[in-house]
Amino acid sequence: MTVAFLVWYLLYVVLSGWARGFMAIELIGEINVGLIFGLLQFVSTFLIAWAYARHAEKVLDPIADKLRHEVEEKTP
Repeated sequence: MTVAFLVWYLLYVVLSGWARGFMAIELIGEINVGLIFGLLQFVSTFLIAWAYARHAEKVLDPIADKLRHEVEEKTP
């Protein structure tokens, strides 16, 4: 997921620097490709954070809870 996001981010940066004509194409009124890509950066960031939070809650938190209980039982 990290690699995919970094590729997506770097694509945005590269297109912004070297494909200005493409990024300036207007799609809806004054809204252009660059603006849409920029907004999608935020959307993808929040989706990745949401997916990780779900994964952590279902997979990692139970493991951490089990480990914490084991440590607490062994601590005098």
